[in-house]
Amino acid sequence: MAILSVSDVTWIRNQQTILDGVSFEVQEGQHWALIGLNGSGKTSLLQMITAYQWPTRGQVCVLGQRYGRVDVREVRKRIGWVSYALLQRVERDAGSDPVIDVIASGTFSSIGLWERLEPEHWERAHALAEKLGLRHLGSRPFHTLSQGEKQRVLIARALMSEPALLILDEPCTALDVRAREDVLNSLDAMAKGPDAPALLYVTHHIEEILPAITHVLALEGGRVAACGEKRTVLTDDVLSRVFHVPVRTVWQGDRVFLTVLTPGETAEPSVSAAPSAPR
Repeated sequence: MAILSVSDVTWIRNQQTILDGVSFEVQEGQHWALIGLNGSGKTSLLQMITAYQWPTRGQVCVLGQRYGRVDVREVRKRIGWVSYALLQRVERDAGSDPVIDVIASGTFSSIGLWERLEPEHWERAHALAEKLGLRHLGSRPFHTLSQGEKQRVLIARALMSEPALLILDEPCTALDVRAREDVLNSLDAMAKGPDAPALLYVTHHIEEILPAITHVLALEGGRVAACGEKRTVLTDDVLSRVFHVPVRTVWQGDRVFLTVLTPGETAEPSVSAAPSAPR
C-alpha cells in the first residue's frame, strides 16, 4: 500500500490553473524531495496533501484512505509537519516552554501542553530528544536555543505521534551553513533508521536534498516537469528547465550541488564527483 498517492490533481482558482494534472506516489521505504521555483505550485500541492485545500479534479489518498470519503482529521494524525511558519508560531506562543515540553506537545499536535501526558508519552519525548541530539537541552526554554536546535526540536515534536508521512517544508530557512548541516545530518540519520516515516522534503535549494532521499518530484508552473528516482531527475537538463537558468550539477556521493553557468558556458564540461548510480 502506498503511503501517499496523488492522482491527476488539478486546482483552478479564480480561473487560473495553479496545479495541472499532478500525479506521483510515495511507497513505503521511499523518501521524496519536492522541488521548484517559488510559485511553481509546491505550497498548493502541500495543501492538497494535508486536505486544507481541495482539488478541482483528481484525488489524494493517504495510507489507502481517499480524501472525500474519510474523516481528514483522523488522516492528519498520521502526517507530521515541520516548517518555518510552525517555528515562528512556537516561538511566539510557547517560546518559554522547556524543550522537552515542546517535544511532548507533538502528542496532541498542540502549541503548548494543555492535556495530561501518560508516562509512556514522556518516555517517548525523552527518547526522541536523545535521538535528535537534544537531551542536554531538555530543560532549556525553547526561545534560548539556536535556530538549528529549534528545528531539531520541531522534528522531534513531529515524530511524537509516530507519523507515516513527515512533511518538511523548507526546514532550513534562515539557518546558517553550520546549522543547516546539523539539521540535515540529523534528518538523514533519522531517515535511515528502521522506524522512519516516509519523508517529503520541500525545497528550492538542491544542496539540501539528503543522501537518504530516493525520489524527486520537480514542479514547473504547476505541472510535473520530472518525477522519479533522484539521479534521473537531478540532471543538468531537468534542473535548468525547472529553475529557468542554465546549471551544472556536481555530485558528491549521494548529494548534489549546483553551479549556475555564466553566458557562453555549457553543461557538457562538467566534472562530476559522482560514482555510478547505485543498482
